[in-house]
Amino acid sequence: MEKALGFSNFLTEIDHVGMCVLVLLLALSVASWYLIVTKSISNMIASRRANDFLKHFWNIDTIPQLETEIRTMTGNHAFVQLAKTALSVTTDSQKHGLEKLAAAGGINELLTRSLRNSLDQEAARIENGLTIIASAGSAAPYIGLFGTVWGIYHALIQIGLSGQGTLDKVAGPVGEALIMTALGLAVAIPAVLAFNAFTRRNRLWIAQLDSFAHDLYTILTVGSKIGGENSEKASVKVVTAASQRSTPTVGLANGIAGGEGH
Repeated sequence: MEKALGFSNFLTEIDHVGMCVLVLLLALSVASWYLIVTKSISNMIASRRANDFLKHFWNIDTIPQLETEIRTMTGNHAFVQLAKTALSVTTDSQKHGLEKLAAAGGINELLTRSLRNSLDQEAARIENGLTIIASAGSAAPYIGLFGTVWGIYHALIQIGLSGQGTLDKVAGPVGEALIMTALGLAVAIPAVLAFNAFTRRNRLWIAQLDSFAHDLYTILTVGSKIGGENSEKASVKVVTAASQRSTPTVGLANGIAGGEGH
């Protein structure tokens, strides 16, 4: 009686090397899917909170009101933390002047460094887990291919020992060995797609943070909200229209409004 071929027979015939390959693929799959689900949920929540915060932020009229509102906020997303960092730097500088070593070079330079440091920390935070996803996407096909090669070798050895080399005896074991390749692709394809999606989202997220950091720099050093949404509605009252028109609008990554040059 012919024995049934398929995945169940493949599991019963697999040796220790093949089982190690199978366990490794399973571990990569579980790890990548865990990161895909958790990061997708956290990114969705962070984006929603950030949008709500920005809508409220640009409805604030004056800098004193901004300081009061920011201090009472309990959100832990990057935009709130960036605003709190900027306000903390300016408040400490006003209290202690330029006596601190960190304030060497001027308040504008200190604020620039603090905002850049916050952006770097956020960029490092959002990249957590991407290495595992990228590793799963790039290594899983080769791991599956190794399992297939080893499975075919193992199957051919068994066929040679049995002395039956007909097509019906070869096709089954070799076909079962190809399951490893299919498993490797099943692990790699979702990981590659997720890695590309997360990379694009992170790039857009950092770009939004960079733009918001420039707005914070302008608000706290010049006193006007330039470059943000509803800027005319949310202009700070202490600044004249002439100073608003003369304020540079270069991005934080290129020097934040010339803060390094003063």
